[in-house]
Amino acid sequence: MIAKPEWFKRRKYTGWGLTPSTWQGWAYIVVMILPIIVITEMNVIGSTQVVLLSLWAIVFGIDFIAMMVHVPKDERDIIHEAISERNALWAILVVLTAGIGYQIAAGIVVNEITRVDPVILLALIVGTIVKAASNFYLDKKN
Repeated sequence: MIAKPEWFKRRKYTGWGLTPSTWQGWAYIVVMILPIIVITEMNVIGSTQVVLLSLWAIVFGIDFIAMMVHVPKDERDIIHEAISERNALWAILVVLTAGIGYQIAAGIVVNEITRVDPVILLALIVGTIVKAASNFYLDKKN
């Protein structure tokens, strides 16, 4: 792990992820972004550039996930995060369901075969499966 979790805090108000809380955290962000800029500005063959960017993204992704797991949280932070995640999920479900309803209604209005965006449908199905699996696991665990 390159970065230290103490350099960051949980992002509370602007989405998911981490926010730098020390100068070392900001320096880490700059150091992680610089290679992306350098690689995109290099005059290399397209596939080499893609490979280099992919490798750097993997390194950054693994380090970022490791940091997120280890960022210190107290009991209050854990409860607030759980409530926030639940509320965000409900909002996302409402929007996705409304999107499918809109697609079906738009198809009926123009007398066409209804085409529902498979990504939206897949998101709802996968979410249902994950929720069921999580509840099953937690019921068995307790």
